Amino acid sequence: MTNTPSGWAQQLLRHLKATRARLEAWQKPPADKSRTPQPDQPGGISRHLLTILAVFSLLYLWQSYREVREDEIPYSEFLRHVEEGNVADSLITDQVITGHLKPATPGAEPRDFITVPLANQELANTLQAKGVQYTVRYGSNWLGNFLFNWLLPMVVLFGLWSLMARRMSGPGGFLNMGRGRARIHAESSGQISFQDVAGALEAKQELRESIEFMRNPSRIQRLGGRMPKGVLLVGSPGTGKTLLARAVAGEAGVPFFNISAAEFIEMFVGVGAARVRDIFEQARQKAPCMIFIDELDAIGRARGGPVAMGGHDEREQTLNQLLTEMDGFDPSAGVVVMAATNRPEILDKALLRAGRFDRQIVVDKPGLEDRLAILELHTARITLGADVELRVVAQRTPGLVGADLANISNEAAIIAVRDNQDAVAMSHFEAAIDRVMAGPEKKSRALNETEKRRVAYHESGHALVAEIVPTGEPVHKVSIIPRGAAALGFTLQLPVEEKFLSTEPELRDQITILLAGRCAEELVLGCVSSGAWNDLEKASEIARAMVCQLGMNQNLGPMTYGKRQQLAYLNVESAEERNFGEDTARLIDAEVRGLIEEGHRHARDILTTHRDTLDAMARLLQEREVVSGEEIKQLIRGN
Repeated sequence: MTNTPSGWAQQLLRHLKATRARLEAWQKPPADKSRTPQPDQPGGISRHLLTILAVFSLLYLWQSYREVREDEIPYSEFLRHVEEGNVADSLITDQVITGHLKPATPGAEPRDFITVPLANQELANTLQAKGVQYTVRYGSNWLGNFLFNWLLPMVVLFGLWSLMARRMSGPGGFLNMGRGRARIHAESSGQISFQDVAGALEAKQELRESIEFMRNPSRIQRLGGRMPKGVLLVGSPGTGKTLLARAVAGEAGVPFFNISAAEFIEMFVGVGAARVRDIFEQARQKAPCMIFIDELDAIGRARGGPVAMGGHDEREQTLNQLLTEMDGFDPSAGVVVMAATNRPEILDKALLRAGRFDRQIVVDKPGLEDRLAILELHTARITLGADVELRVVAQRTPGLVGADLANISNEAAIIAVRDNQDAVAMSHFEAAIDRVMAGPEKKSRALNETEKRRVAYHESGHALVAEIVPTGEPVHKVSIIPRGAAALGFTLQLPVEEKFLSTEPELRDQITILLAGRCAEELVLGCVSSGAWNDLEKASEIARAMVCQLGMNQNLGPMTYGKRQQLAYLNVESAEERNFGEDTARLIDAEVRGLIEEGHRHARDILTTHRDTLDAMARLLQEREVVSGEEIKQLIRGN
C-alpha cells in the first residue's frame, strides 16, 4: 500500500508556484510610491500575516499529501498474520502496533510492519468473521489543532493590539497626547490675502511690517533692532482677528502653525505644557515661520486664586511653559508668535510685557467707511437691485462688526430668494438689518387690541421724546411687530455722525428717552406694564455710571467709586469692590435715584405738552404697525 510521489508532488509544486506568485505580487511596490504601505500601516501587517498563513497552508497540504509508509499493513491483515503465526514480535501501544513478520523463506530478513488497532474489539471480530479487510486510521490533525487552537487566537490578539497601538499613537491618541495639534499651512496653501480683508488699515500695516521683518530680518538688524517676538490681536468678537491671521498666512509665504488655545488643555496634568514644547520645537525646525494661537484667554488668564483640585493647575502649567518658550527662543530664528483675544483685561501681565507680545494691535469696530468697504466685499457676488445704496446700509448699521455685516448681506439674499426676486432690493436689506438687530419677526405671536394699543403708546413715547430732546438721535423706524424672544416692538435711531464720546447732557437725554415709553403708558393708560423692564435696566446703568465712574455729579465730585476686578478662578466675569463707606453708598443711591427721577419728569413734561402728537402717532402705529422716521417728523411738524 504505497502512493507514488508523482501525483501529490506535482500538486504541491503547483501550489508552491502559485503562493510564490502571490507573495511577489504583494511585495511589488505600487505605481504611486507615496501610497506604499509602511511597516506600521495596515498593508504591511496584512502582508506578513498572509505570508505566515501561506506557509502553514503548505504544511497542511504536505500533511494531506504525505506518502503512506511502505511498511504499513491493514489491521485485518495483522489479525490474519497473528492467527497464522506469522508475527515474530510486536510492540503494542494505545494508538499503534509495530513489529516484525516471520520471513516467508528461511534465511530471509524479517519484514517490518506497522498498523493501527481498532479499539472496538466486537467490531473487529465481526469484520474478521465476514472476511472484510479494513485499515484503521486516527484523525490526529496536529496542524489543524495548532492553527485553530494556537495560531489563530494569537493572530487575532496581535491584530487587536496593532489596531489599538495605531489608534493610541495616531492623531489624538493616548500615546500621542503630548504632541501639538497645530494645523500646519504650507507656503502655497494660503487662500486669503490682505485684499480679502476690508478696513482695519492700521492693523494690516503693522502686520505687514511683522511679515517683512520675518522675511528679511537683516533689514532691522542692521540698525541694531530686533524683530518682534509676539503680536497680539485685540478686539471685540467678530471684528476680523482670525481673518487677519488667515490673511497673514496667505501673505507671509512661510509655514504657518494654527492652533486654538483650548486645544492645549486636557484632563491629564502636563499634557498642555508638552504640547507647547512640541509646537515650538516644530516651529524651530521650520523657521522662519509663524505660530497663531486663537482665543489666547483660554490659557492666558491671570494666575492667582486657590489651587485647583489635586494641588495642580493644568492651565497655569501650560501658561508657564508658554512664557518660558516665548522668553527662551532667539528672535533671530525667525519664529513669530501671533495670538488673538477679545478679553485682554483678564490676560496675565507676564504675557503682555515687553519681550513676549511686543506688539498689541487693536482691531476695533469698523467706522462708516470701513463698514461700506466690508459691505462691498460681501456683496461682490450678490446680484443687487438698482435701488440698493450700500452707504445707506452702512449708515444704518453703527456699532456692528464685520461678522454682523456679512450676516446682513447673506440674510438679505435669503429674503430675496424667499420673495422669488431676481435681485436683492433695498427693502431686503432693511428686513435683514431688522432681523439682525432686533431678531426675527414672530408672526405667530399676535397681540390683542389692548396690548397692541399699549405697545403703540410705549414706542410712540420713545420716538416722540427722541425727536424733541436737544441731543436725541434721529428716529429711523418705529415698529410694533413682535421680534426675537421678548421684544414686542422697537424704536430704531440712527446717529448723524460717528461718535466716540458722550457728554453729560447727551447721557441725561438718553435716560429721558429710555423712560419715555413707561411714562407714555402711565400718562395715557393710567398704569405701567412689564414691557419697560429693559428700559429701566439700561437707564439705571447709565445713571450709576455717571455717578460712580464718570464723575458727572456735583455732590460727589470728580471721583470714581467702586473698583471692578476680574475673578477668573471663580468663573465670574467681573465683581465690584467697594472702596467707600456706608454714608457714601447712601449718597450714591440718592444721586442715582435723582437722575432717574429727573429723566422721568422731563419725559412726562414733553409727553404732556405734545399729547395730541402722541395720540396721533399711536393711532398711526396701530394701523400700519411700522412707521418710518420721515413720517414721524412730518407728524410732529404738522401738530
